[in-house]
Amino acid sequence: METNTYDAIVIGSGISGGWAAKELCDLGVKTLVLERGRNVEHIIDYPTATKNPWDFAHRMREPLAVEKENPVVSKCYAFGEDTQHFFVKDKEHPYIQEKPFDWIRGYQVGGKSITWGRACQRWSNFEFSAPLRYGYAIDWPIRYEDIAPWYSHVEKFAGICGDRDGLEALPDGEYLPSFEMSCVEEEIQRKISAHYKDRFMVRTRWAQLTKAMPIHVEQGRTACQARDLCYRGCPFGGYFSSVSSTLPWAKRTGNLTVRPHSVVHSVIYDEQKGKVTGVKIIDALTKQEITYYARVIFLNAACLNTNLILLNSKSHRFPNGLGNDNGLLGKFMAFQNYRASVGGTVEGFEDKYYYGRNPTNPIIANYRNMHKQDTDFLGSYLTFVFSGRAPAYKDGLDGIGANYKDEITEPGPWYAGMFMQGETIPKETNHVRLSEDQFDPWGIPQLVTSIGYDDNDDRMVADFLTQSAEMLEVAGLKNITKRDSHQAPGLDIHEMGGCRMGNDPKTSLLNKWNQMHLCNNVFVTDGACMTSTGNQSPSILYMAFAARAAHHAVEEMKKGNI
Repeated sequence: METNTYDAIVIGSGISGGWAAKELCDLGVKTLVLERGRNVEHIIDYPTATKNPWDFAHRMREPLAVEKENPVVSKCYAFGEDTQHFFVKDKEHPYIQEKPFDWIRGYQVGGKSITWGRACQRWSNFEFSAPLRYGYAIDWPIRYEDIAPWYSHVEKFAGICGDRDGLEALPDGEYLPSFEMSCVEEEIQRKISAHYKDRFMVRTRWAQLTKAMPIHVEQGRTACQARDLCYRGCPFGGYFSSVSSTLPWAKRTGNLTVRPHSVVHSVIYDEQKGKVTGVKIIDALTKQEITYYARVIFLNAACLNTNLILLNSKSHRFPNGLGNDNGLLGKFMAFQNYRASVGGTVEGFEDKYYYGRNPTNPIIANYRNMHKQDTDFLGSYLTFVFSGRAPAYKDGLDGIGANYKDEITEPGPWYAGMFMQGETIPKETNHVRLSEDQFDPWGIPQLVTSIGYDDNDDRMVADFLTQSAEMLEVAGLKNITKRDSHQAPGLDIHEMGGCRMGNDPKTSLLNKWNQMHLCNNVFVTDGACMTSTGNQSPSILYMAFAARAAHHAVEEMKKGNI
């Protein structure tokens, strides 16, 4: 017990876990990070980072046999021959889909922070107050003013590019210079601005170092090279990840221990002490059971695995899972809706191109249901904009020889489009639970996912398609097409909820500090803590929650309250 005891244990090493570890270590707390996957070190464990397409046997596309063996993970936008080593294959960690749900996972030190999309918009008070104003979910226990200083704290360290646009739907942050829009995107922006008074298309807010500041150089990172190969791991540290930023920083304090291959079975509740005292793991390689002890526990295993661990943390005091007296653990799950997209062709601009491979997208701030409900659906959506030039392939062109090579080096016509990131409304029927008779390779009950769309989601998709097609038409695009992919929930990789924050222990599991109401030395600062989803990308909010909660935990430890 003496050798396995730390001040704090952080379960998970991804975006939020890395931030919890960094803050705790900076504050002098001896911290153990438990990661169920293998170890990954910055630069040396990015085996494909500098390879060319022709260096891969299948030109970065997985063979059909691999896709058939992995019907879930092969749908992910970032999964391919060049990135597959950062993803969990379908058979490696089974789960039960009561309704279709694509659970995308990355089990390694750094988690999905290596392969994430990197969009980082702040929430506004519209999102924090919407559940109360419109009567869905429960009221958030905080408002924008509570989290704004922590947004600034993590933005400066992580490095977020963007403009200060003065929009009430997208509060400004601590930004590096933004990536420029393409000439086509600028034209779309100009025409939308001229036609609509309530719609604002702005340059991106992305975790990309357009300019490395001294704090980033101190981390060993440098500016993004606009290669757009981020999902392979960036040897330049041009985008934020746990393995390039927070974890190496924490390691330099001398207070960090990282233990990979540690599958967390449960957290241990001590009946006499009335608190959690440790974490039980199964060694992924030896299947040995080991217990680690600490004064404070942070759960950052990513939303679904955090719910799984808490549900499996049973005791005489908590027979239905840790802190689950109200029976709401695993319920009110939500996600973000990416089903809809609209695109078309652009005439003109043939004498213009763009520099590099911009790894970001412009965005149109939410314009729905802000001051009042002005649609037939609840919630809001953000719009991402994209553009590019297709190769100048010509009908009848022979696919061999010098002429073919010359022809395909010429850019073809421009195209552009939009896709949605929509809020879904938390519902008690959308839930996860433990299987009663099926177990994973480590003897832990498999997770059952029962999460689906509803009529509200369909109405939001319909509105997005109508409004976005109209905006592209206003912008002068031709051959406009609308698409609803009907993809299963989960493929957005923005699952949230199950252990939500709130003021009342009867309707929530966490307080305003991300601290369990009924077990005050346990904190949850990943997607499981979310009371609602908002329309903005959530990862920067998880970072802010983790940093804020870590400081609160240390204050409470000093006071002897935990």
